[in-house]
Amino acid sequence: MQHFTKKKRFKLWVITGAVIIGSLSTIYTNHLVDELKLEEAKKIKLWAQATRQLVEPGEEGGSLNLTLEVLKNNTTVPLVIIDSKDSILYHRNIKAPSSSSPKYWSKQLSKMKRQGKNIEINLGGGEKQFLYYRTSTLLTKLQWFPIIQLLIIAVFAIIAYLAFSSSRKAEQNQVWVGMAKETAHQLGTPISSLYGWIELMDLQNPDTNGIAEVKKDIYRLQNIADRFSKIGSKPILKDMNVNKVIEQSIHYLKSRSSEKVEYTLLFNEDITIKANTILMEWVFENLIKNAIDAIKGDGKITVSTQRHQNKVSIDIMDNGKGISKSNFKTVFEPGFTTKDRGWGLGLTLTKRIIEEYHNGKIMVKESLPGKKTVFRIII
Repeated sequence: MQHFTKKKRFKLWVITGAVIIGSLSTIYTNHLVDELKLEEAKKIKLWAQATRQLVEPGEEGGSLNLTLEVLKNNTTVPLVIIDSKDSILYHRNIKAPSSSSPKYWSKQLSKMKRQGKNIEINLGGGEKQFLYYRTSTLLTKLQWFPIIQLLIIAVFAIIAYLAFSSSRKAEQNQVWVGMAKETAHQLGTPISSLYGWIELMDLQNPDTNGIAEVKKDIYRLQNIADRFSKIGSKPILKDMNVNKVIEQSIHYLKSRSSEKVEYTLLFNEDITIKANTILMEWVFENLIKNAIDAIKGDGKITVSTQRHQNKVSIDIMDNGKGISKSNFKTVFEPGFTTKDRGWGLGLTLTKRIIEEYHNGKIMVKESLPGKKTVFRIII
């Protein structure tokens, strides 16, 4: 549990850090944009003044040259000058199509008027002109820069996360397969030896009831070894009667659990699917064992099966302590457990068997603390 808490905290810190960095970048860029807007406004006012001076009579040569230089140096801010009748007299830094029509310029003027950036040019004698302008392309690009920057960072982060997750999953798969194969190998030798000894004991004491029970447990150990040996290998799928396998799993666990556990089976019809019986037995036993632990050996466990067109659903419900909604997905991750002596591997193996080997799906369908928990398998 501590491992998952630290993992969640780490993710939270990473997300918080990214948000802070993005926010600071946006704030700083907006600050620069505001300053540049002021500079552009000053530039346009100077441009308007130069325009007014250009039409005033009696301008000296030096002053006229300065005025023309001011007008010439505006290469970024789009603007138009109109008369009192909204006729466009002059425009600059607006990329117009070669066949621009009066309708096009009327639309451009409407856009500038909506932005509300204008300067009145008093030419004297009651004659006025109006200069309208909008934010330069460069400034617009700067406004979008932090957003584009964050999007690029997000794309790289997602790619890096997917690559890391894929690598980690592949590594985990190798660990799972190696551990499972080694476990099966280690179990094989003592099980073979036990088979030999139990056969010898059976010949010497054929009427001993205990030998029959030991044989069952040895067979059980062999079955467990077979399960582990199949992890990492593509299992052979054959027709399997779902209800029958569930009944066998409950029969085995019934004699090894408290008499206070009440089992209920709800089967409407015989259901056959393509599956590996040995692995599916493992799935059912894991889920039923978890249910027994959840009710602490005193409660009800209900297993129901149902066919939905080309799919089969299997529900395993108990009236135990329940699972918090935040852990609905976490319970299937390696290492997650609420048991003092648990390894947190049972549900992880169960998910692997259902989803990777049988193309199915397993989930916590619902859970109410202290009332019930329902695990659903869909194949």
